[in-house]
Amino acid sequence: MMESSPDLANKVKAKIQYNAINCRKHSAVITEFGAVGDGKTSNTKAFNEAITKLAPKAADGGVQLIVPPGKWLTGSFNLTSHFTLFIHKDATILASQDESEYPVVAPLPSYGQGRDAAGPTFASLISGTNLTDVVITGNNGTINGQGKYWWVKYRSGGFKNITRPYTLEIKFSKDIQISNITIIDSPAWNIHPVYCSNVIVKSVTILAPIDSPNTDGINPDSCTNTLIEDCYVVSGDDCIAVKSGWDQFGIKVGMPTQQLSIRRLTCISPDSAGIALGSEMSGGIKDVRMEDIVLLQTQSAIRIKTAVGRGGYVKDIFARRFIMKTMKYVFWMSGAYNQHPASGYDPKAMPEITNINYRDMIAENVTQPARLDGFTNDPFTKICMSNIKIALAAEPKKLLWNCTAISGVSSKVTPKPCSLLPEKAPVNCAFPVDKIPVESVVLNKCSA
Repeated sequence: MMESSPDLANKVKAKIQYNAINCRKHSAVITEFGAVGDGKTSNTKAFNEAITKLAPKAADGGVQLIVPPGKWLTGSFNLTSHFTLFIHKDATILASQDESEYPVVAPLPSYGQGRDAAGPTFASLISGTNLTDVVITGNNGTINGQGKYWWVKYRSGGFKNITRPYTLEIKFSKDIQISNITIIDSPAWNIHPVYCSNVIVKSVTILAPIDSPNTDGINPDSCTNTLIEDCYVVSGDDCIAVKSGWDQFGIKVGMPTQQLSIRRLTCISPDSAGIALGSEMSGGIKDVRMEDIVLLQTQSAIRIKTAVGRGGYVKDIFARRFIMKTMKYVFWMSGAYNQHPASGYDPKAMPEITNINYRDMIAENVTQPARLDGFTNDPFTKICMSNIKIALAAEPKKLLWNCTAISGVSSKVTPKPCSLLPEKAPVNCAFPVDKIPVESVVLNKCSA
């Protein structure tokens, strides 16, 4: 005899425990709104109806929506404030491959167009705008973006005037937690908090084929006070890409990414960076701390990407305690990342790259320790590298350190850096001793 829906809901709720920035007074299960977890029935209406009906309760002590065991097919849906989406360990949210289930939305103001094409974008699978206190968590439940459909159409030129959906995009919001979930096969970027503050991304696993297009792992974009920790990413693009807007649009909005801490990340991305700063950095990137990072078969460890016309800055960057195995480059800085919006960027808008600090790192099987290319009329300055040991691959590049238009110092770095990073008496490159505010947040133990 099958359990009734209320009995099943109560049974599921009884087993829910998790850690979060805030616990909730009210609780519901997606089946209470007609959802069917057979992997075939569209639940887009059920998810949107659930959140709409639960919103008044969210305002009265908060509400959690539980996704129980099953495969829950859905298109795009929007979250509300004081809300938790909990994905059970045996639950999978399956992203619809029906384009009609993703509303078309205007591009972000700091980008001026979609990232794939000069036009609007599909709404992300899970979205939210102007929210406060949102938690997306589970006990390692899964979101499957079913990206193959989107990748194939993108590569064949099928999206001429529109950008693919991301998996998670939260905009103009504060007090956001994304934790203890697995995301696989995103159509494009996986997690994209943009114009947000007080963001925690914790204990998230992201998996995509290493040749999948633009499947960036976590992209904090024009965000303040963000913590990314204990994450595992296998990606076809940068595992983490720090951004703040694109050319004239990013300059006009002028919202930097700042106060960002990235720690205990493991990354595999053979064709991209472990952590990229840019290329869309026109609103500025500053005060980024990276530590205790493991990079395996990754094109580069930290890559600073910019171009003429970007404007903005990348400054006050601090990295330490990296372990790297099988890398094309360890350090890569490029001023020639010449992707621009359709028109109108200012070729006189030059970026400032300064106060970049790398220390206490070990790498093995490296083809080229560094490729550092500033602008002749706008050099990258105040680069510091200390206590770094790089073991070369069997067939390394003949020119180990390729440096142009940069300046800085080095200390106890092997192989010996280029002459533009001269050896100084023992130096420990800077790393802040203070914490950014979000690092002091203590999560609460919550249940249904």
